[in-house]
Amino acid sequence: MFQTGLLTDARVKLHEVGQGHPERPDRVSAVLHRLEQSGLTKDLIQVPARLATEQQLERVHPAAYLELVAREAGQGLGQLSTGDTDICAGTPEAARAAAGCAVAAVDAVFGREVHNAFCAIRPPGHHASQSRGMGFCVFNHVAVAARHAQAVYGAEHVAIVDWDVHHGNGTQDIFYEDGSVLFFSTHQSPWYPGTGAVSETGMGDGAGKTINCPLPAGSGRTVIWEAFQERLLPALHAFGPDLILLSAGFDSRAGDPLGRFLLTDADFSELTMLMVEAAEKFCDGRLVSLLEGGYQLSGLALAAEAHVRALACDS
Repeated sequence: MFQTGLLTDARVKLHEVGQGHPERPDRVSAVLHRLEQSGLTKDLIQVPARLATEQQLERVHPAAYLELVAREAGQGLGQLSTGDTDICAGTPEAARAAAGCAVAAVDAVFGREVHNAFCAIRPPGHHASQSRGMGFCVFNHVAVAARHAQAVYGAEHVAIVDWDVHHGNGTQDIFYEDGSVLFFSTHQSPWYPGTGAVSETGMGDGAGKTINCPLPAGSGRTVIWEAFQERLLPALHAFGPDLILLSAGFDSRAGDPLGRFLLTDADFSELTMLMVEAAEKFCDGRLVSLLEGGYQLSGLALAAEAHVRALACDS
Protein backbone atom coordinates (compact mmCIF):
# COMPACT_ATOMS: atom_id res chain seq x y z
CA MET A 1 0.00 0.00 0.00
CA PHE A 2 0.95 3.62 -0.55
CA GLN A 3 0.84 6.10 2.29
CA THR A 4 -2.21 8.11 1.30
CA GLY A 5 -3.15 11.29 3.12
CA LEU A 6 -6.70 12.23 4.07
CA LEU A 7 -7.47 15.91 4.59
CA THR A 8 -10.70 17.45 5.77
CA ASP A 9 -11.82 20.23 8.09
CA ALA A 10 -15.02 20.51 10.13
CA ARG A 11 -15.24 24.15 9.02
CA VAL A 12 -16.17 23.14 5.46
CA LYS A 13 -19.63 22.39 6.88
CA LEU A 14 -20.15 26.06 7.79
CA HIS A 15 -21.31 26.67 4.22
CA GLU A 16 -24.99 25.77 4.54
CA VAL A 17 -27.29 27.49 2.09
CA GLY A 18 -30.68 25.95 2.74
CA GLN A 19 -32.56 22.71 3.10
CA GLY A 20 -32.87 20.86 -0.17
CA HIS A 21 -29.77 22.41 -1.74
CA PRO A 22 -27.81 19.62 -3.44
CA GLU A 23 -24.44 20.99 -2.28
CA ARG A 24 -24.86 20.38 1.44
CA PRO A 25 -22.66 19.55 4.43
CA ASP A 26 -23.89 15.96 4.43
CA ARG A 27 -21.77 15.35 1.32
CA VAL A 28 -18.54 15.38 3.29
CA SER A 29 -20.13 13.53 6.21
CA ALA A 30 -21.23 10.74 3.88
CA VAL A 31 -17.74 10.36 2.40
CA LEU A 32 -15.99 10.31 5.78
CA HIS A 33 -18.52 7.89 7.25
CA ARG A 34 -18.02 5.50 4.35
CA LEU A 35 -14.22 5.64 4.63
CA GLU A 36 -14.52 4.89 8.33
CA GLN A 37 -17.08 2.15 7.84
CA SER A 38 -14.98 0.47 5.16
CA GLY A 39 -11.94 0.32 7.42
CA LEU A 40 -9.90 2.48 5.08
CA THR A 41 -9.48 5.35 7.51
CA LYS A 42 -7.13 3.41 9.80
CA ASP A 43 -4.69 3.01 6.90
CA LEU A 44 -4.74 6.68 5.87
CA ILE A 45 -2.44 9.41 7.16
CA GLN A 46 -4.50 12.17 8.77
CA VAL A 47 -2.87 15.39 7.57
CA PRO A 48 -3.71 18.40 9.78
CA ALA A 49 -6.01 21.00 8.29
CA ARG A 50 -5.61 24.77 8.31
CA LEU A 51 -7.22 27.80 6.73
CA ALA A 52 -5.69 29.11 3.52
CA THR A 53 -3.87 32.40 4.06
CA GLU A 54 -4.54 35.62 2.19
CA GLN A 55 -1.24 35.18 0.37
CA GLN A 56 -2.13 31.67 -0.76
CA LEU A 57 -5.58 32.73 -1.99
CA GLU A 58 -4.27 35.88 -3.67
CA ARG A 59 -2.03 33.84 -5.95
CA VAL A 60 -5.33 33.10 -7.75
CA HIS A 61 -7.99 35.51 -6.50
CA PRO A 62 -7.43 39.28 -6.26
CA ALA A 63 -7.85 40.89 -2.85
CA ALA A 64 -10.90 42.79 -4.07
CA TYR A 65 -12.73 39.53 -4.77
CA LEU A 66 -11.79 38.05 -1.37
CA GLU A 67 -13.10 41.23 0.24
CA LEU A 68 -16.31 41.02 -1.79
CA VAL A 69 -16.97 37.44 -0.64
CA ALA A 70 -16.39 38.36 3.00
CA ARG A 71 -18.49 41.52 2.76
CA GLU A 72 -21.48 40.01 0.98
CA ALA A 73 -21.55 36.94 3.22
CA GLY A 74 -21.29 39.23 6.26
CA GLN A 75 -24.17 41.35 5.03
CA GLY A 76 -26.42 38.30 4.97
CA LEU A 77 -26.82 38.17 1.19
CA GLY A 78 -28.05 34.86 -0.12
CA GLN A 79 -26.05 34.94 -3.34
CA LEU A 80 -22.77 36.41 -4.54
CA SER A 81 -23.22 39.44 -6.76
CA THR A 82 -20.69 37.98 -9.22
CA GLY A 83 -22.97 35.18 -10.37
CA ASP A 84 -25.23 32.35 -9.31
CA THR A 85 -23.41 31.12 -6.17
CA ASP A 86 -25.52 30.78 -3.01
CA ILE A 87 -23.74 31.90 0.17
CA CYS A 88 -24.28 32.26 3.91
CA ALA A 89 -22.39 33.83 6.82
CA GLY A 90 -20.14 30.77 7.12
CA THR A 91 -19.21 30.59 3.44
CA PRO A 92 -15.89 32.51 3.54
CA GLU A 93 -14.49 30.38 6.37
CA ALA A 94 -15.70 27.14 4.76
CA ALA A 95 -14.13 28.04 1.42
CA ARG A 96 -10.87 29.07 3.11
CA ALA A 97 -10.83 25.76 4.96
CA ALA A 98 -11.32 23.85 1.72
CA ALA A 99 -8.52 25.76 0.01
CA GLY A 100 -6.35 25.26 3.09
CA CYS A 101 -6.77 21.50 2.83
CA ALA A 102 -5.63 21.68 -0.80
CA VAL A 103 -2.53 23.65 0.18
CA ALA A 104 -1.73 21.30 3.07
CA ALA A 105 -2.05 18.32 0.74
CA VAL A 106 0.49 19.84 -1.65
CA ASP A 107 2.84 20.40 1.29
CA ALA A 108 2.39 16.79 2.39
CA VAL A 109 3.21 15.24 -0.99
CA PHE A 110 6.19 17.48 -1.67
CA GLY A 111 7.41 16.94 1.89
CA ARG A 112 7.07 13.16 1.40
CA GLU A 113 4.83 12.89 4.45
CA VAL A 114 2.47 10.97 2.17
CA HIS A 115 2.66 9.47 -1.29
CA ASN A 116 -0.59 11.02 -2.48
CA ALA A 117 -3.63 12.59 -0.86
CA PHE A 118 -7.40 13.01 -1.00
CA CYS A 119 -9.16 16.15 0.25
CA ALA A 120 -12.74 15.64 1.43
CA ILE A 121 -13.78 19.28 1.05
CA ARG A 122 -16.60 21.56 0.01
CA PRO A 123 -17.91 23.80 -1.43
CA PRO A 124 -16.49 22.71 -4.79
CA GLY A 125 -14.13 25.02 -6.63
CA HIS A 126 -13.69 24.36 -10.32
CA HIS A 127 -16.31 26.85 -11.61
CA ALA A 128 -14.75 29.79 -9.72
CA SER A 129 -12.52 32.06 -11.81
CA GLN A 130 -10.20 34.74 -10.48
CA SER A 131 -12.90 37.29 -9.65
CA ARG A 132 -16.15 35.39 -9.97
CA GLY A 133 -17.94 32.76 -7.97
CA MET A 134 -20.07 30.50 -10.13
CA GLY A 135 -22.22 27.43 -9.71
CA PHE A 136 -21.58 26.05 -6.24
CA CYS A 137 -18.00 27.40 -6.21
CA VAL A 138 -16.48 30.33 -4.31
CA PHE A 139 -12.68 29.82 -4.39
CA ASN A 140 -10.89 27.63 -6.93
CA HIS A 141 -9.09 25.19 -4.65
CA VAL A 142 -7.30 23.24 -7.37
CA ALA A 143 -5.91 26.48 -8.80
CA VAL A 144 -4.77 27.60 -5.34
CA ALA A 145 -3.03 24.24 -4.93
CA ALA A 146 -1.31 24.57 -8.32
CA ARG A 147 -0.03 28.07 -7.59
CA HIS A 148 1.17 26.99 -4.14
CA ALA A 149 3.18 24.15 -5.69
CA GLN A 150 4.74 26.59 -8.13
CA ALA A 151 5.47 29.35 -5.62
CA VAL A 152 6.78 27.22 -2.76
CA TYR A 153 8.23 24.12 -4.40
CA GLY A 154 9.29 25.45 -7.78
CA ALA A 155 6.98 23.14 -9.72
CA GLU A 156 7.48 24.17 -13.32
CA HIS A 157 4.67 22.07 -14.77
CA VAL A 158 1.40 21.19 -13.01
CA ALA A 159 -1.28 19.02 -14.62
CA ILE A 160 -4.93 19.36 -13.58
CA VAL A 161 -7.25 16.51 -14.52
CA ASP A 162 -11.00 17.10 -14.11
CA TRP A 163 -13.49 14.22 -14.43
CA ASP A 164 -16.46 16.06 -12.92
CA VAL A 165 -19.58 15.81 -15.11
CA HIS A 166 -19.54 19.61 -15.41
CA HIS A 167 -16.79 21.47 -17.23
CA GLY A 168 -14.29 23.21 -14.93
CA ASN A 169 -14.63 26.55 -16.67
CA GLY A 170 -13.06 28.52 -13.81
CA THR A 171 -9.94 26.37 -13.80
CA GLN A 172 -9.71 26.67 -17.56
CA ASP A 173 -10.07 30.47 -17.42
CA ILE A 174 -7.38 30.88 -14.77
CA PHE A 175 -4.76 28.97 -16.74
CA TYR A 176 -5.92 29.53 -20.33
CA GLU A 177 -2.87 31.61 -21.26
CA ASP A 178 -0.44 29.87 -18.90
CA GLY A 179 1.90 27.32 -20.42
CA SER A 180 2.98 26.04 -17.00
CA VAL A 181 -0.38 24.33 -16.31
CA LEU A 182 -1.98 21.59 -18.40
CA PHE A 183 -5.77 21.37 -17.98
CA PHE A 184 -7.65 18.25 -19.12
CA SER A 185 -11.39 17.76 -18.75
CA THR A 186 -13.99 15.15 -19.60
CA HIS A 187 -17.51 16.54 -19.15
CA GLN A 188 -21.08 16.25 -20.33
CA SER A 189 -22.05 18.51 -23.22
CA PRO A 190 -24.31 20.33 -23.70
CA TRP A 191 -24.61 20.90 -19.95
CA TYR A 192 -23.89 23.55 -17.33
CA PRO A 193 -21.94 25.84 -17.66
CA GLY A 194 -21.93 25.55 -21.46
CA THR A 195 -18.16 25.80 -21.90
CA GLY A 196 -15.50 23.24 -22.72
CA ALA A 197 -15.66 22.85 -26.48
CA VAL A 198 -12.94 20.88 -28.24
CA SER A 199 -11.89 24.13 -29.91
CA GLU A 200 -11.00 25.70 -26.53
CA THR A 201 -7.32 24.78 -26.42
CA GLY A 202 -5.61 27.75 -24.75
CA MET A 203 -4.05 31.00 -25.95
CA GLY A 204 -0.63 32.62 -25.97
CA ASP A 205 1.82 30.71 -23.81
CA GLY A 206 -1.05 28.36 -22.93
CA ALA A 207 -1.83 27.37 -26.52
CA GLY A 208 -2.38 23.63 -26.65
CA LYS A 209 -2.34 23.26 -22.86
CA THR A 210 -6.14 23.03 -22.51
CA ILE A 211 -7.63 19.71 -23.59
CA ASN A 212 -11.41 19.44 -23.55
CA CYS A 213 -13.31 16.22 -24.14
CA PRO A 214 -17.02 17.10 -24.26
CA LEU A 215 -19.18 13.99 -24.31
CA PRO A 216 -22.92 13.39 -24.66
CA ALA A 217 -25.30 12.36 -21.90
CA GLY A 218 -25.17 8.60 -21.39
CA SER A 219 -21.39 8.41 -21.75
CA GLY A 220 -19.65 5.85 -19.59
CA ARG A 221 -16.38 4.02 -19.16
CA THR A 222 -15.63 3.25 -22.81
CA VAL A 223 -15.44 6.81 -24.15
CA ILE A 224 -14.08 8.38 -20.97
CA TRP A 225 -11.34 5.75 -20.64
CA GLU A 226 -10.50 6.30 -24.31
CA ALA A 227 -10.14 10.05 -23.72
CA PHE A 228 -7.78 9.45 -20.81
CA GLN A 229 -5.71 6.91 -22.76
CA GLU A 230 -5.59 8.61 -26.13
CA ARG A 231 -5.57 12.30 -25.22
CA LEU A 232 -4.42 12.73 -21.62
CA LEU A 233 -1.57 10.25 -21.35
CA PRO A 234 0.29 11.45 -24.47
CA ALA A 235 -0.16 15.04 -23.29
CA LEU A 236 1.28 14.20 -19.87
CA HIS A 237 4.22 12.48 -21.54
CA ALA A 238 4.97 15.60 -23.60
CA PHE A 239 4.31 18.00 -20.71
CA GLY A 240 6.28 16.28 -17.93
CA PRO A 241 4.31 17.38 -14.85
CA ASP A 242 5.94 17.89 -11.46
CA LEU A 243 2.56 17.39 -9.81
CA ILE A 244 -0.82 16.01 -10.87
CA LEU A 245 -3.94 17.52 -9.33
CA LEU A 246 -7.29 15.79 -9.74
CA SER A 247 -10.64 17.57 -9.64
CA ALA A 248 -12.53 14.49 -8.52
CA GLY A 249 -16.20 15.13 -9.22
CA PHE A 250 -18.33 12.09 -8.54
CA ASP A 251 -21.41 13.58 -10.20
CA SER A 252 -20.14 11.70 -13.25
CA ARG A 253 -21.31 8.51 -11.48
CA ALA A 254 -24.45 6.78 -12.74
CA GLY A 255 -27.50 7.93 -10.82
CA ASP A 256 -26.29 11.38 -9.83
CA PRO A 257 -29.18 13.90 -9.95
CA LEU A 258 -27.04 16.62 -11.59
CA GLY A 259 -25.44 14.60 -14.35
CA ARG A 260 -26.17 11.97 -16.98
CA PHE A 261 -22.88 10.09 -17.15
CA LEU A 262 -22.75 6.39 -16.32
CA LEU A 263 -19.43 5.80 -14.53
CA THR A 264 -19.42 3.08 -11.87
CA ASP A 265 -17.37 2.73 -8.71
CA ALA A 266 -15.16 0.23 -10.52
CA ASP A 267 -14.62 2.79 -13.28
CA PHE A 268 -13.48 5.42 -10.77
CA SER A 269 -11.09 2.87 -9.34
CA GLU A 270 -9.62 2.20 -12.79
CA LEU A 271 -9.31 5.88 -13.66
CA THR A 272 -7.65 6.53 -10.31
CA MET A 273 -5.13 3.75 -10.85
CA LEU A 274 -4.35 5.23 -14.25
CA MET A 275 -3.61 8.56 -12.53
CA VAL A 276 -1.55 6.88 -9.81
CA GLU A 277 0.53 5.14 -12.48
CA ALA A 278 0.94 8.41 -14.39
CA ALA A 279 2.08 10.19 -11.24
CA GLU A 280 4.58 7.41 -10.57
CA LYS A 281 5.92 7.70 -14.10
CA PHE A 282 6.09 11.47 -14.42
CA CYS A 283 6.35 13.10 -10.98
CA ASP A 284 7.60 10.71 -8.32
CA GLY A 285 4.05 9.76 -7.36
CA ARG A 286 2.92 13.28 -6.42
CA LEU A 287 -0.87 13.26 -6.83
CA VAL A 288 -3.44 15.32 -4.92
CA SER A 289 -7.16 14.70 -5.37
CA LEU A 290 -9.79 17.27 -4.42
CA LEU A 291 -13.48 16.50 -4.07
CA GLU A 292 -15.59 18.52 -6.50
CA GLY A 293 -19.16 17.42 -7.34
CA GLY A 294 -21.26 14.39 -6.38
CA TYR A 295 -24.77 14.88 -5.05
CA GLN A 296 -26.38 11.48 -4.51
CA LEU A 297 -25.03 10.75 -1.04
CA SER A 298 -24.77 6.97 -1.06
CA GLY A 299 -23.33 6.94 -4.58
CA LEU A 300 -20.87 9.71 -3.73
CA ALA A 301 -19.70 7.80 -0.67
CA LEU A 302 -19.17 4.54 -2.56
CA ALA A 303 -17.37 6.24 -5.44
CA ALA A 304 -15.10 8.12 -3.03
CA GLU A 305 -14.28 4.89 -1.24
CA ALA A 306 -13.31 3.23 -4.53
CA HIS A 307 -11.21 6.26 -5.41
CA VAL A 308 -9.35 6.43 -2.11
CA ARG A 309 -8.81 2.67 -2.05
CA ALA A 310 -7.16 2.97 -5.47
CA LEU A 311 -5.04 5.91 -4.35
CA ALA A 312 -3.76 3.74 -1.53
CA CYS A 313 -3.34 0.77 -3.93
CA ASP A 314 -5.48 -1.24 -1.49
CA SER A 315 -7.09 -3.95 -3.56
